[in-house]
Amino acid sequence: MTINANKDLVLGWEEWVSLPGLGLPAIRAKVDTGAKTSALHAFSIEPYGRENRRKVRFGIHPIPERPEIEVYCSADLVDQREITSSNGETELRYIISTSLDIGGIQWPIEISLTNRETMQYRMLIGRSALQDKAIVDPNKSCVQGVLNEGAYDDFPRREAPKRSLKIGILSREPNSYSTRRLAEAAEERHHLVEVINTTQCYMNITSMRPEVHIDGRKLDGFDAIIPRIGSSVTFYGMAVVRQFEMMGVYSLNSSAAIGASRDKLYAHQLLARNGIGMPITGFARSPNATSELIKFVGGAPLVLKLLEGTQGKGVVLAETKKAAESVIGAFQGLKANILVQEFIKEAGGADIRCFVIGGKVIAAMKRQGEEGEYRSNLHQGGKAERVRITKEERAAAVKAAKVLKLGMAGVDLLRAEDGPKVLEVNSSPGLEGIEKVTGKNIAGLVIDYIEKYARPMPVGGRSKL
Repeated sequence: MTINANKDLVLGWEEWVSLPGLGLPAIRAKVDTGAKTSALHAFSIEPYGRENRRKVRFGIHPIPERPEIEVYCSADLVDQREITSSNGETELRYIISTSLDIGGIQWPIEISLTNRETMQYRMLIGRSALQDKAIVDPNKSCVQGVLNEGAYDDFPRREAPKRSLKIGILSREPNSYSTRRLAEAAEERHHLVEVINTTQCYMNITSMRPEVHIDGRKLDGFDAIIPRIGSSVTFYGMAVVRQFEMMGVYSLNSSAAIGASRDKLYAHQLLARNGIGMPITGFARSPNATSELIKFVGGAPLVLKLLEGTQGKGVVLAETKKAAESVIGAFQGLKANILVQEFIKEAGGADIRCFVIGGKVIAAMKRQGEEGEYRSNLHQGGKAERVRITKEERAAAVKAAKVLKLGMAGVDLLRAEDGPKVLEVNSSPGLEGIEKVTGKNIAGLVIDYIEKYARPMPVGGRSKL
């Protein structure tokens, strides 16, 4: 059978082709105009990427007679379709888009992936791939010449990729820097990623099999989640994380650890009990204790912190005893819970953010407040620079994260005359400032840590693409 063509490209019933987009220099393919779709041999087929950037990776033995040659490829994922083979069997296959090169002429085609290990040809070219590109003469063979399969002799041997993970990022801000970087880092390692709006999730608490749903579908098949829980939705966010944990999904930070870090009073109590240096801190409910609280922290100037405050908000510096008494009284009148804390003057309005992953400080930066500003938070106009931390500062940051049982943490500390003082431990530290200042791929290191501890589910355990 022949196909009308606009080009002077003549093909036989079999041809040597190359797939440059997949890094395959030579494959002997059967040209079958009786078949509509094209097919390529593939094994260990795994999809990955976000909804709008789906890709698939797979392995292939391009030369049937040389099974020791094993190449791993990655391509854009176009679709998943039911394909009926010549023997009448129907199979649901992944469809990829790549480029086909025959006789030096190259054009884009779609190919279905299927295991052709028992087939003589590793690739079948159907009529939809030929379009108007060629004329097929079924009486001829290898009209466009024979490619040298020796091209694989010096082919770089690559180990089979690790099993991909299905990772959920719990975040209400899919376009934030931190969320985007974590998703990109996971995709670069060929993991399937989904950004999940935490507050849009809902759960059947009484179900015998714990489930999390969103937009009418069940969130299943996840190997790991990365909680990016905003302080305003801590209670609900912890409930969602707990539900995933009940489903056996690994969480970078557990719900219990997130809760401990968000409760500033409880966190300070845990840190103090474990001998971690902190600014002297007091807490009281009764207005009658105000004078004693001020004495506890060494008098004015002192710092007042709302327990629910974040990013430097809800933090007040009281420079005199009278000002401190006035602010404490105002907060107590509003039924607000506050901490009264020693002011570390020698810190000079600067603190150090240590980024801890898996018990190691992987990056650190110094944040300096603006002139006359005692708060160093970048959200309050502070500036950051790379810093070399001391052995004592490193140990304090690591121990603080360990005490709160956080796999990932941003530990903020001050440099005091008698050693480092831990200010706060953040369970959802931002990546933008510290990546830009240090030049380190923090997001990639986070994914490395998840790969080490998350257990991928068995192949075939995921019900949907």
